[in-house]
Amino acid sequence: MNIPANLPASTAMKSTSPKVTIEVVARQAGVSKGLVSFALNNRPGVSPETRVRILQVAKDLGWKPSLRARSLSTQRSYALGLVIARNPDVLASDPFFPSFIAGVESILAPEGRALVLSVVPDEETELRTYRSLVADGRVDGVFVTDLRLNDARIPLLAELGLPAVTLGRPDGPSPFPAVTVDDTPGVMASVAHLATLGHRRIAHVAGSSTLLHGLRRREAFTAALREAGLPEGQTVETDFSVAAGSDATRRLLTQDRPPTAIVYANDPMAIAGLGMAHELGVRVPDELSITGYDDIDFCRYVYPPLTTVSAAPMVWGRSAASTLLALMESGSADDVDLPAARLVVRGSTAPPSGK
Repeated sequence: MNIPANLPASTAMKSTSPKVTIEVVARQAGVSKGLVSFALNNRPGVSPETRVRILQVAKDLGWKPSLRARSLSTQRSYALGLVIARNPDVLASDPFFPSFIAGVESILAPEGRALVLSVVPDEETELRTYRSLVADGRVDGVFVTDLRLNDARIPLLAELGLPAVTLGRPDGPSPFPAVTVDDTPGVMASVAHLATLGHRRIAHVAGSSTLLHGLRRREAFTAALREAGLPEGQTVETDFSVAAGSDATRRLLTQDRPPTAIVYANDPMAIAGLGMAHELGVRVPDELSITGYDDIDFCRYVYPPLTTVSAAPMVWGRSAASTLLALMESGSADDVDLPAARLVVRGSTAPPSGK
């Protein structure tokens, strides 16, 4: 065999290796192509002994299914969808979704499935995107994130007949399984921790109250202050972005009586708040304590390291993917309640000055 001088031998050998097809498997196993197809797709009509022999031959030959062929024969796309209605700039600064997606992919990749991600600017476009995904047959199921009050996506997906898993429980009826992480204990633990340290003026930089998790964290903050016997704290609502977190911190710290502690609704805003405090000459944690939410990797590397709430987004992604696959396979799946978010204490919290 002549190998071109500019082509590595390993590449040339690989390129001439015949592709292992169903025909090759059938010939080696001494059965028909139809029987091989039935065995490989786990369909009835094949005796247990023959199925075992075919599967072993396929494994020995290194046979791998053709995704295109499977899609044509089963009328499935072998892809799942994730549509996110957020400003791309906000999304780019929030490491939650990359971690969540990594968890999803860790389940989908071994199953030979893909994730179709769409980032859209608003809710109206989001609804159109779901309709388009179904009309084009691009996905077999979807993950629904950032649940809203009276979420219009729930009845739409039910109408479209598209399997779905929600991250969190909707505030109304839903035919879909939910995978949840209770964020209330984490937020309440943050406030209790600060109260125990001696803080009495605690503020909250919140996310949008149109999102259920933003509203829940805000309600948990208020309830925790009440439980600790503290006066109602200031709340500044934001869009969860770094810029909004920085601006909210400036507004809080330039008041006549600024808070001695701030509870942020996510880590990127908390880290931005830490930077703003440094810029204003406010020492953390001596003059200001800060807590975040999500426990992204950056938290332990900023100075001081960020006290935050760990919500394990990768675990959430893995569980959501497994639940959606189970739903698609059997037609039903149970809700999954993951361990509640927990407080991780680091160096950004301390007793207030003068205590």
